[in-house]
Amino acid sequence: MLVTTALITGLGLGSMYGLLALGFHVTYSVSATVNFAQGSSMMLGAVFAYVFTVRLGLPLFASVLISLSLCAAYGALVELLAVRPFARRGSNAWLMATVALGIVADNTVLFTFGKEPRGFQMAWAQGGVDVAGVHVSYLQIVIPAVGLLFAFLLSFFSNKTRQGKAMLAVVQNPEAARLMGINVPVVICGAYALSTAFAGAGGILIAPLFNVNADMGTVFGLKAFAVAILGGIGSAWGVMLAGLLFGVVEALITSFLGSTYTQILTFALVIVALALKPNGLFGKAEVKKV
Repeated sequence: MLVTTALITGLGLGSMYGLLALGFHVTYSVSATVNFAQGSSMMLGAVFAYVFTVRLGLPLFASVLISLSLCAAYGALVELLAVRPFARRGSNAWLMATVALGIVADNTVLFTFGKEPRGFQMAWAQGGVDVAGVHVSYLQIVIPAVGLLFAFLLSFFSNKTRQGKAMLAVVQNPEAARLMGINVPVVICGAYALSTAFAGAGGILIAPLFNVNADMGTVFGLKAFAVAILGGIGSAWGVMLAGLLFGVVEALITSFLGSTYTQILTFALVIVALALKPNGLFGKAEVKKV
């Protein structure tokens, strides 16, 4: 029963890591840059949903749509202010700029929303079913399902649609893409908006399981980046499967050895895995033409 409980918990957590890692995958696949404010985007999704649902009394569906739209707008702002000015000059300063903008978002929420954690319960998530003698809430079923669905839709869009292929063409040869009529800045900005919407969705889904507060996304963001690298950041399915694997391993370690060893052992295993497979568990070595 302990193993079953750990597996169920791990799949839920892993799906959250996977959703945030999908955001890293989207921006990297389109622009070869990543948004290190992903953790803040996750936090914003949870905080927005809480404010619109609990404080303003809006229906949950409307709150989710508004929250994801605001998260997408935040992502576009990150690209415009913290990435584009530096990337245009060939500078890697966007690394620190995205971190700084995430810190600004965290502290803005801290001063306006408050530092006290708040519970966010959703009525539909209270029920559940019994699996192998373990009670599983509907939310614990929905979270992995949503994560896998998003990975499928993103993979399908990128590889099977004209618009998705156009987005992938941007990172390979921006000038050629521009000559083909692709608006490169708009595509990159859209990728950042999509990436933060993924993170916001993760925050909304995880909010009933964790208290909503300004710092909730920090650790999730770090783990999600580790997951993105572990899975092979260029593969949507890879990062999602790596997220599930990371979450399950983390839950098993916590259940059998205690939370003291969780971070030590999980990140040690990540280092070992990357030492054996530098391109990630599901990634492919980049082919460079000379």
